[in-house]
Amino acid sequence: MAHERIPLRLVPDLRPDEPAGRDGGVLGAVEVLPGLVRAALLTRAGAVRARAEARFDPAGSDPSLVDAALREAAAVFDGQSLLGVGVAAAGVVDPVAGRIIEVNDAPALRGHPVADRLAELSGAPVRVEHRARVQVLGDRWFGAGRGRRSFASVATGDVLGVGILYEGEVLAPPGGRSGAHMTVTASGEFCTCGRRGCWKTVATTRWLRERAAEHGFSGGEATLAALVASDAPAASRLVDRYAENLVLGLATVQQLFACGLFVLHGEALDGGERFRALVESRLRADALGGGELPTVVLGEAADTGTLLGAAGLVLSGA
Repeated sequence: MAHERIPLRLVPDLRPDEPAGRDGGVLGAVEVLPGLVRAALLTRAGAVRARAEARFDPAGSDPSLVDAALREAAAVFDGQSLLGVGVAAAGVVDPVAGRIIEVNDAPALRGHPVADRLAELSGAPVRVEHRARVQVLGDRWFGAGRGRRSFASVATGDVLGVGILYEGEVLAPPGGRSGAHMTVTASGEFCTCGRRGCWKTVATTRWLRERAAEHGFSGGEATLAALVASDAPAASRLVDRYAENLVLGLATVQQLFACGLFVLHGEALDGGERFRALVESRLRADALGGGELPTVVLGEAADTGTLLGAAGLVLSGA
């Protein structure tokens, strides 16, 4: 089935209060991660009507595993007349072709034609973008970024990245990525991409879990929420380091684009107010003089924020 292949580029004059004032039509939203597909049906105002998810083996290389997960999750769209489906995908994506080019942690997603598959399943036009860049649209249409011309949306956890709205335009150049593989330390660990010192190597759940294990924390004790709540000095120091590592990338974004506002999503939400305040204080300490002092806020719940972004991707092309 034919479908739109419209790349997300410079989106002018979005009206963030428009969805709540327009009636009719439902939006499809899909998030594709290594081993997991989430789908949701939403109103134009961002209210979730229904949702579903399906898992596949991230270590497998057979694309039929992804197809099966998409089919299971997309069942939530059955019988619906959709305005469109927005896809927030991890890894490197080609928005024009509607493909996921590569995800280092999920071989089956390499080259996957996710737009074609979902168009067949939903009967609606499909747009695909990187999840961090899509997430900024969710914050713009429905969240903390409403009414702002410039800000950044930050995905944290197993998947790391930043989406930027600058003077009303989403920065999404051809070949652009989310920042997870920017080099933050020349002598750092090797990354899954094969290079050394990527931001991803020091500011994801994997890093936190490994460092926690080195300090004797295991299982449920090794999560950000547990470490923040712990009275152990080692836990406090580890949370401080994690915040500092996250700011290694965010400070570069702030210096380049003077975003002013950073909306945290994903694992950072588990750290609550204490972690938010740590990130904000370190980001402000690194900010250059002049311009708006950066503010950090917590975004939508981890399992909703990116889906709102995918819905915003549909609205931005409507």
